[in-house]
Amino acid sequence: MAVFDALEAAELLPLAPTPFVLARWSTATVGPHIHIKVGRTLYSVPWKLIGRRVDVRSTATMVQVFHDGSLVKTHTALDQGKRTDKSDYPPENIAFQMRTPVWCRSQASEVGDACREVVGQLLEVTVFYRLRAVQGVPGLRKKYGETRLEAACARAIAVGDPSYRTVRGILIAGTETDPEPETSGDARAAAFLHGPARLFATVAAPDTTDDDHDDQVHNETEVEAR
Repeated sequence: MAVFDALEAAELLPLAPTPFVLARWSTATVGPHIHIKVGRTLYSVPWKLIGRRVDVRSTATMVQVFHDGSLVKTHTALDQGKRTDKSDYPPENIAFQMRTPVWCRSQASEVGDACREVVGQLLEVTVFYRLRAVQGVPGLRKKYGETRLEAACARAIAVGDPSYRTVRGILIAGTETDPEPETSGDARAAAFLHGPARLFATVAAPDTTDDDHDDQVHNETEVEAR
């Protein structure tokens, strides 16, 4: 103890102000989806690094991504799954991600009542699976204009198929202003609603055969015998 106090104690350095953190280093390539895989988790990095190789420092609490020695991204560590920072996407993708259902309804309302109704019906069920189609409906006005889009939406509603595919097909075919087909007003079942006389009006009466005549005579004979 005396030797330590006399020779070694003065040479010791003070403890670090923060505890030492164990870290694991690895490398990864940024995929076209702007994510890298670290363990069982996907982490996003800035889109400009797509295709580049990066260094990754992982600890129990965070994941740091370095490119050419510079820190480019930091994420809170996740054991499994996916962490995405939308700001890592290209500008046009960010704009797409921000087109929420509220945005879709607002844009459709600017076009007209029929467009708003089409968008509203698409948003009623499984909105997350239909969001791209919903976004596409008001987006058609850039190519076809609001007047044609509103007319196409109205026609899609009239034919019972208010979908993006139908609206777009109508616009491509240019049939949004075609007159509606005439209907009988009785659900296309006129023959069943006007009685047998009309139903069989065009059916010729069957010819009476000799066998039918013999049966009729036989029946009349039995009646007289009784």
